Amino acid sequence: MSLWLDFMGAEIRYVDLPSFGKTRIAEAGKGHPEALILMHGIGGHLEAYAKNVVELGKHYHVIAFDYVGHGLSEKRTDITYQIADYVEQLRELMDLFGIDYAHISGESLGGVVTGVFATTYPKRIKRAVLNTTGGIPIVTEKGRQDLRNLRDLSVKSSGKQPTFESVLDRMKWLLFEGNWGLLSNELVNSRLTIYGSEAFQKSAPLVYSRLTKVNQEGAKPDMIDLEKVACETLMFWTTNNPIHDIEAAKAALPRLQKGQLYVMKKPAGHWPQYECPEEFNEVVLQFLKDGRVAQ
Repeated sequence: MSLWLDFMGAEIRYVDLPSFGKTRIAEAGKGHPEALILMHGIGGHLEAYAKNVVELGKHYHVIAFDYVGHGLSEKRTDITYQIADYVEQLRELMDLFGIDYAHISGESLGGVVTGVFATTYPKRIKRAVLNTTGGIPIVTEKGRQDLRNLRDLSVKSSGKQPTFESVLDRMKWLLFEGNWGLLSNELVNSRLTIYGSEAFQKSAPLVYSRLTKVNQEGAKPDMIDLEKVACETLMFWTTNNPIHDIEAAKAALPRLQKGQLYVMKKPAGHWPQYECPEEFNEVVLQFLKDGRVAQ
């Protein structure tokens, strides 16, 4: 299915944020009293939620957006792309829309931003979904190797012109091998267009700097202070998530005040919202409605 068909019923447009400039959003469900904000991972863009925005927008005012330096949002070269930058971009987006508080769901880097936002602005988040999130300890050697692999793939996408094949390899890292058929030419070419732009080539080294430092002595990954996340929180996991496998999720869960863990029934990797959207949407809607999920 085409991305345009997936997004049919959503509005794709740009808004201007005070500190971060032009920000691309996908919006659906305007008029619903409660808001849900969706955030992608590092090097990603809002197309990661192509199969969720409209469906979730039947119940919530849904906004997915491209981070600064990502997608088709403004490519800044005068910031260092710390987690605090993304947190403030989220806050400014909520302020622009007059959203006092929202449900927030973030995948990978988006999960880290969600967790840090929850501890920075606890009154502005209702329920959180940490979707295959980063920001928790890696507990297996396989997980540590997965992180090194991601670093190597990401470095290939910056500093030189990417190709269809290099972008495809990067996106295969995201999905369970059995779901690689979902990587359509349209999806890969949309990312290739973004990665190949002159503006992205300038911002990419800054965006990916946290990955290039992963093996440097003394380098520490960005972590969520899980004990300080006070809102109801769903850790949404998969059986084949790279870096932070199920063991990592299980180890992190007891540190959350009001945490639950859901492991998808269908096989998926790092992009469950795209790989198995029906299950993702159903579970997230149930959790946002009453704070509970059924395994």
